[in-house]
Amino acid sequence: MSTNLITLPIIIPMFTAIVCMFLHGRNIQIQRVIAGISALTSLGVALKIFSEVADGETVLVFTASGWQAPFGIVLAVDIFSSIMVILISIVSAACLYTAFVTMDKAREENYFYPVWFCIMMGINGSFVTGDIFNLYVMFEIMLMASYVLCVIGNSLGQLRESFKYLILNMISSTIFVIALAMLYGMMGTLNMADLAQKISMVEDQSLITVCAMIFFVVFGLKGAVFPLYFWLPHTYTEPPAPIAAMFGGVLTKVGVYAMIRVFTLIFVGNVAFTHTIILIAAAFTMLLGVFGAISRMNFKGILSFHVISQVGYMIMGLGLYTVWSLAGAVFYIANQMIIKTGLFLFEGVTEQITGTGDLRKMGGLLNKYPWLGWGFLAMAMSLAGLPPLSGFFSKFMVMQAAVQVGNYWILAAALITGFFTLFSMSKIFFYVFWGEEKPLPESAKSIKYGRLLPGCFALLLLSVGIGLAAQPVTEILLRAANQLMNPELYIQAVMAVPGVRG
Repeated sequence: MSTNLITLPIIIPMFTAIVCMFLHGRNIQIQRVIAGISALTSLGVALKIFSEVADGETVLVFTASGWQAPFGIVLAVDIFSSIMVILISIVSAACLYTAFVTMDKAREENYFYPVWFCIMMGINGSFVTGDIFNLYVMFEIMLMASYVLCVIGNSLGQLRESFKYLILNMISSTIFVIALAMLYGMMGTLNMADLAQKISMVEDQSLITVCAMIFFVVFGLKGAVFPLYFWLPHTYTEPPAPIAAMFGGVLTKVGVYAMIRVFTLIFVGNVAFTHTIILIAAAFTMLLGVFGAISRMNFKGILSFHVISQVGYMIMGLGLYTVWSLAGAVFYIANQMIIKTGLFLFEGVTEQITGTGDLRKMGGLLNKYPWLGWGFLAMAMSLAGLPPLSGFFSKFMVMQAAVQVGNYWILAAALITGFFTLFSMSKIFFYVFWGEEKPLPESAKSIKYGRLLPGCFALLLLSVGIGLAAQPVTEILLRAANQLMNPELYIQAVMAVPGVRG
């Protein structure tokens, strides 16, 4: 189905960024109102797009200036991409609300809102593009804006970690361009649907496999997959809570989304090799990420290492490469975007109150702040995968998929990771909220505690709601997974084959 609707997830944040840029130096309240309206409008558009594709038989396509694929710029949205657009809209709205009530004025006045919506434009563009070169373009928009958000505040730690983040992503982008040149040289196209058609007809897949592994390195570096995750833990501990929550909840998932897209649509000619490599990387990502988490005594540091470990579960679903495992992977991405964002926001509230992120300097907050403590515990248990919370169902699906194909070594890695996730999250709860109450700084008295929680609890309630509605959610995710495993509908919709509803 050809429609202009799917351009809006890119256009709305782009125009919001432009308007907020012109308002720089003026009343910051006006920028907040515009940002809030934009976030809610984007969510409404995302829900409308999802309603159009939820039947599993429709793929929305937009061709710029009427140029038919593969010659023009193409946007394409199936269930998977529509779910991702919804999730980023929800996460962005929650983080923006927290920024409204916690971000200091100096940061807000320093182009915070224009840069925020530039990131949104890049992320949404990554989800809806049907061209792998434009995926690179959207990645660059997203990453350039994220560099700026990393350094807003100008602390020594932020500058140090932002420099490392910049250098590593420049390397990743360079490799990305090399991979694109290699792919275009072999296939003569960068439209993803056209690539899928042409690559499937190549008899000797050896060079294609080499190219696939280069793309795995590119997306693995952006998604923090073993052994390419070393840049992440410190980078995500330095920015303020709303920015750290956005980064921890979303940015790595864009890399995982791209990996799932290309390794289900384009690079499927040598699955026995490519997806085994993905599965091995998943095991190491899970285990080394969670071992890093249990060794830390910094609240945000533990959460940052869990960003890494949970990515392992997502690509585990891709590596197993069944309908059920892919449905579990998409469920896991959705769950983690909500939970991880919420946990970083809970951490931000805690740090606002205590003035520190060091677990050894906290204690007994449950007495004065019970809503904060029990809310954090519920979100933490969802991360660990305890029933009946949503984290249990997503983790159960990928583990069950491992059992279905008889892959017990990856199941063992997932179970070990789950146990240590529970241990590390319990450690935070007992150090920060349980035990003897420790003195709080004088600044804690002036904090408007009730204003800090709505963003956190909105995400917590969404997580609980997904857990309670696990069956209908799973049915939708199975439709998404069927589309990924059987991409003919996507290909035919983009290439405008007659007689196909798309």
